[in-house]
Amino acid sequence: MESLNLPAILTPDFGLFFWMLIAFLVVFVLLAKFGFPVITGMVEERKNFIDDSLRKAHEAQERLANIQQEGESILQEAREKQAQILKEAAESRDAIVEQAQQKARAEGARLLDEAKAAIEQEKKAAIADIRQQVATLSVDIAEKVLRQNLRDDKSQMDLIDRMLDGATAN
Repeated sequence: MESLNLPAILTPDFGLFFWMLIAFLVVFVLLAKFGFPVITGMVEERKNFIDDSLRKAHEAQERLANIQQEGESILQEAREKQAQILKEAAESRDAIVEQAQQKARAEGARLLDEAKAAIEQEKKAAIADIRQQVATLSVDIAEKVLRQNLRDDKSQMDLIDRMLDGATAN
């Protein structure tokens, strides 16, 4: 094997190998006592942080799903209330229109009755006025006829006799 002439680093002699092993063991013991617990603690802490973050993200996702579901239910409830309010408004509008139409019909009937009553009263007044005028005219005509027929005493006496005979006959 000596014929190969490999560098000393590849074929260390026993003394170098011993010191390297001692240095390695010292470093390993120092790392095992001080370094590895810190590193494993940091890794464990990081693992716990990641697990906690994943758990919180899962909870947040569940809350978001619940909030979305609540939002949908609130939106559905709002739509139902809107439909109910619109229905009530339409019913109220229809009732108001019907009430206004009934008032208008009643007012029209009242005005028609008042107009009929006014027309009837005007008719009665006109008939009474016509009767008054006819009576006045009849009296005037009768007076003129009687004056003409009763110009002398004899015709007056004849008229009086006829009237008395007609009155006693009744």
